[in-house]
Amino acid sequence: MRAQFVLSEIGVGLRRNLTMTFAVIVSVALSLALFGGSLLMSDQVNTMKGYWYDKVNVTVYLCNKSDAKSDPACAKGAVTEDQKKQILADLDEMNVVEKVTYESQDEAYKHYMEQFGDSPLASSITPDQLQETYRVKLKDPEKYQVIATAFNGRDGVQSVVDQRGTLDNLFKLLEGMNVAALAVMALMLVVALMLIVNTVRVSAFSRRRETGIMRLVGASGFYIQAPFIMEAAVAGLIGGVVACGFLVTARYFIIDHGLALSEKLSLIQFIGWDALLTKLPLILATSLLMPALAAFFALRKYLKV
Repeated sequence: MRAQFVLSEIGVGLRRNLTMTFAVIVSVALSLALFGGSLLMSDQVNTMKGYWYDKVNVTVYLCNKSDAKSDPACAKGAVTEDQKKQILADLDEMNVVEKVTYESQDEAYKHYMEQFGDSPLASSITPDQLQETYRVKLKDPEKYQVIATAFNGRDGVQSVVDQRGTLDNLFKLLEGMNVAALAVMALMLVVALMLIVNTVRVSAFSRRRETGIMRLVGASGFYIQAPFIMEAAVAGLIGGVVACGFLVTARYFIIDHGLALSEKLSLIQFIGWDALLTKLPLILATSLLMPALAAFFALRKYLKV
């Protein structure tokens, strides 16, 4: 097969169907950009989980005098010194516990004022209204239930709270956004495949005379089909390059510069460039193979060779 002939046929085909080729490039670029963005979002959620779950604590809230009057869990009164010592001893003996930190009412009040000092309610809060706590760092964050089972309902314990619960709501939101992006990506992918099939059909119809002559002179089926398949592959590859460029540009201007979220949201550990760069070959390979396969199967129906 002469490469010059194939390349010339590709150029002719792309120019003849310029509008539809442009539509294929745009739809492939958008669908693969969403595909790459979804993969990166999944990596980001996993990175954030690994980062934050390692830092969150299980907090054991101890009963104070106010709780003894209003909370059924503290019906037996505020926590005593003996109860605090026993709770701490039991925590230290548990294999799942890595570290226990005690926070007094005064320390809790100080932390509260640092975080919510500007709140209108801050002026009415006093240290004795806040609770003493044991902040427990676990060796395995998944073992929260072990602490909850051991201390919930115990004398002197008001409640056991896993801080992961707050983070789980955020991660569920991010995962929901990821699913939505995948759904839109799937829709765009269907549109792209339909455009590719339609473009190949129109191209095959417009060149039916040339392909008929090639059949008469004994050209093989693959020789006749190759230009059409490569037209689709080239258009898809251009779309893949555009998608990669979009992802790189978005990463550069949104995370590193421009909006500079990595500086403004220092509490979030964003994925690095290595995570993005490892996705680009997959996007390019998909952009090349997907249109080529779609064209191949379309030609079996619309181009009888």
